[in-house]
Amino acid sequence: MEYRWRISDQPDEHAVQELARSLNQPDSIARILVSRGISRYEDAKQFFRPSLSDLHDPFMMRDMVRAVERVMEAIKSGAHIRVYGDYDVDGTTSTSMLFLFLKEAEANVSYYIPDRFTEGYGLSIAGVDAAHRAGVKLLITVDCGTTAVTQVAHARTLGMDVIVCDHHEPDKEIPATTALLNPIQPGCDYPFKYLSGCGVAFKLMQGLAQKLGIEEDRVLHYLDFVAVAAAADIVSLVGENRILVTYGLQLLNGDTRPGFRALLDVAGIEHGKVQTSTVVFGIAPRINAAGRIGDAVRAVRLLICDEPGEAYTLAQELETDNRSRRALDEETFGIAQRLIEETLDRGNDRVIVLHHGEWHPGVIGIVASRVVEKYYLPAVMLTTVEGAAKGSARSIPGFDIHSALRRCESMMINFGGHKYAAGLSLAPENVPAFRKALNEVAREMITPEMLIPEISADTTVNVQEINTEFVNTLKQFAPYGPQNMKPVFYVSGAEIVGTPRIVGNNHLKFRVRQMNGNIPTSQKTVVDAIGFGLGAKYPLLKNGRREFELLAAVEENTYLGKTSPQFLIKDLR
Repeated sequence: MEYRWRISDQPDEHAVQELARSLNQPDSIARILVSRGISRYEDAKQFFRPSLSDLHDPFMMRDMVRAVERVMEAIKSGAHIRVYGDYDVDGTTSTSMLFLFLKEAEANVSYYIPDRFTEGYGLSIAGVDAAHRAGVKLLITVDCGTTAVTQVAHARTLGMDVIVCDHHEPDKEIPATTALLNPIQPGCDYPFKYLSGCGVAFKLMQGLAQKLGIEEDRVLHYLDFVAVAAAADIVSLVGENRILVTYGLQLLNGDTRPGFRALLDVAGIEHGKVQTSTVVFGIAPRINAAGRIGDAVRAVRLLICDEPGEAYTLAQELETDNRSRRALDEETFGIAQRLIEETLDRGNDRVIVLHHGEWHPGVIGIVASRVVEKYYLPAVMLTTVEGAAKGSARSIPGFDIHSALRRCESMMINFGGHKYAAGLSLAPENVPAFRKALNEVAREMITPEMLIPEISADTTVNVQEINTEFVNTLKQFAPYGPQNMKPVFYVSGAEIVGTPRIVGNNHLKFRVRQMNGNIPTSQKTVVDAIGFGLGAKYPLLKNGRREFELLAAVEENTYLGKTSPQFLIKDLR
């Protein structure tokens, strides 16, 4: 695939020079920091040394006082509290975390995860009725509930109070809850808007701890849940999330709880080396597999388990489910590709909309992401569940799929989600008209340039700058995620040293140094480089040309006990 290269807009050079001097760092490091809004020494110190003391007061969140008072009242009276979650990672970690915390606070608490296939996403009428039959007096939703107007009203008629802890986009009508905790709702002055659902639930726990006199350390002990949720839900890893995830990862890499340890073991992840990428590609798929293939309640049972043997047995179940899920992925993706090749009008279509009544509803979201990756168009994948076409939408950078769906709202039964990912349902007979309408909207919103995948570089770097100290500074940019991605550098005038070769599964390996400059060749820094999956570029390096441009990250590589810097090539020309 060919990519557009873009070097990010460069910040004010005076600010860069000032920061570079105050930090005693190269200009390239300072330039990245200033581009990310970190222009003062104090800002950089806070960025590189995230502190729990910088977390915001939970009572800055709208309705927090009411939420805390109602939960405390329920704890004191012994009323039945139910934590109502969702079947994905954010939902199951939120449920597990809040359940354990309330149990520790001696509350009468239970939990509930809706069935993906019979109830669907979010607070359901069936789930509300089940809570009523169980004698629940206070229902706390986590990672859902912001749009559940009808369901909340139903719960209130049955004598239940409802507190919502959520981070999803609100609709025009807000449910009549006892308290709605959502930093992006209208009228909420909470200063950080990008919390995960689990992060919002954690703020409720912070508020409760303050009023119940619970030691802060007992609340912070739950940050491993928040770290997993934030990484898996791809929320922005800046500000408060950076603090929460940094300390949560420390817990995961330390003496972590049995459920997470078991997941790391079955995934073959080395203990002590958990990063956000480890969560996204190792832990998250196995937690999600519980709800995609079977009953997501098993994920909660695993995460709240305090017995290592039982936890490992449950983790092995999820590992088996994950393997089954991968097989379903491949089968579904194969069918999707055939349908696309038969129906896609490349010159006119701006969104792929596919409906196949036999697809497994637990995997179409993942396959939609794969379709986007292969065809670089937004994708909507739908299957048939109880007579309705239900499914998932995924998008490309720059295209707000949630806003586009809103403009087609009259054609759907319901929808919800984020800028780049959403869920929806509609009558099967409406799919052709929906496909046409969504494409009309997308043609307005998607420019031709947006249809060419882009690789963005943060700034330029000279090969001569790359050394161990440089790498050690870059490592402190982690944890990585949206709005704080791993820095990518543009290198011009790169010269290939020695003979490039293909290694492993079509990976390109070579060495580079800087061509220009007055430094004698013998004194030039030579850096190893590897481009995973870039074997097709091999002829380019063998055609006699000496000078190349690279887009690459810089990382640490250890081989035969020796550690040295290495370029991780994104593209070259």
